[in-house]
Amino acid sequence: ARARTVGELLAPTSPFDKKCGRENWTVAFAPDGSYLAWSQGHRIVKLVPWAQCLHNFLLHGTKNGTNAVGARLPRQSSDSGQKNKPCEHVIDCGDIVWSLAFGSSVPEKQSRCVNIEWHRFKFGQDQLLLATGLNNGRIKIWDVYTGKLLLNLMDHTEVVRDLTFAPDGSLILVSASRDKTLRVWDLKDDGNMMKVLRGHPNWVYGCAFSPDSSILCSVGASKAVFLWDMDKYSMLRKLEGHHNDVVACEFSPDGALLATASYDTRVYVWDPHTGVILREFGHLFPPPTPIFAGGANDRWVRSVSFSHDGLHVASLADDKMVRFWRIDEEYPVQVAPLNNGLCCTFSTDGSVLAAGQDGSVYFWATPRQVSSLQHLCRMAIRRVMPTSQLRNLPIPCKVLEFLCYQM
Repeated sequence: ARARTVGELLAPTSPFDKKCGRENWTVAFAPDGSYLAWSQGHRIVKLVPWAQCLHNFLLHGTKNGTNAVGARLPRQSSDSGQKNKPCEHVIDCGDIVWSLAFGSSVPEKQSRCVNIEWHRFKFGQDQLLLATGLNNGRIKIWDVYTGKLLLNLMDHTEVVRDLTFAPDGSLILVSASRDKTLRVWDLKDDGNMMKVLRGHPNWVYGCAFSPDSSILCSVGASKAVFLWDMDKYSMLRKLEGHHNDVVACEFSPDGALLATASYDTRVYVWDPHTGVILREFGHLFPPPTPIFAGGANDRWVRSVSFSHDGLHVASLADDKMVRFWRIDEEYPVQVAPLNNGLCCTFSTDGSVLAAGQDGSVYFWATPRQVSSLQHLCRMAIRRVMPTSQLRNLPIPCKVLEFLCYQM
């Protein structure tokens, strides 16, 4: 089946625009669903209220130029006093933008820093931050409501390829870079760098926190998929199975599954607690043998995202297709065409998939399918306990099998 198109935001272009540098490497939704941000290329990040975008799609059809959208959005006034009212912003980051991440604060969450006597910034509950990873190795932190630059983090020596905030509201930020390292930053400590995670033999392409913020997955060149304990900042395990560079990863909403995308034309769904591959989603049939796994570069998988329902995974590949998969089925349930797609992510509520291409963003509705009782039970029990504790419950083996992901 073909996925239903919701809308598109087209980047303004002129005849003299260079195509090189206009790539949309990243698109992100705010944790509360209030904002959408994406890199338009040529150093520019666009921030727009997501609810207003959906409203415009319904009113004016699917096609919207970003200039037209901007004309109908309220602009921020310095003395309006409406700090939390969603307003559109265009941010010039000063260099090519490779990664974006939203972060919001929970005031009661203590900083991990030793010196808590004085800080330049006091982040409150109404704060929403945007982190941008740049080509020159810098990370810039912006206030979403005002569009102002707050912090400039400068320890990486190469491209900052990915960024992720801890979901627990602690404002712990992890950055993945081509300098082969991951760096852990504490924004409640004015952006102090807490730790450098080393172990990748080559470029680090992506990183993602588990929903409880206890585990970090990082992926990179040389088939690398690493899991890190974020309490001890130590490596938990390596997951082995891919045959080429691994470029994207994301945990399921209940933390029981991990999806990884690779240039070997495959998406794997893992049980991260055991290291077992539960499902393989292939983008080339028959699949390439390991010795040729890097040769099918018209099928390289660029991005992967887990839906809010935990039932669907979206993937984007170089064969000009976006695919929606069910975790319990072998073949895609819906597909959509997209040329030169580079990134995709589900909206906060999981109802829409956004994908980036050449400075523009395209949107499709997520497949609506009823979850099985088994899937609902699996997700429900993990709201109160992690998978590792689930396996030790004193319950009958059949019930335990019912609650475990075994595909």
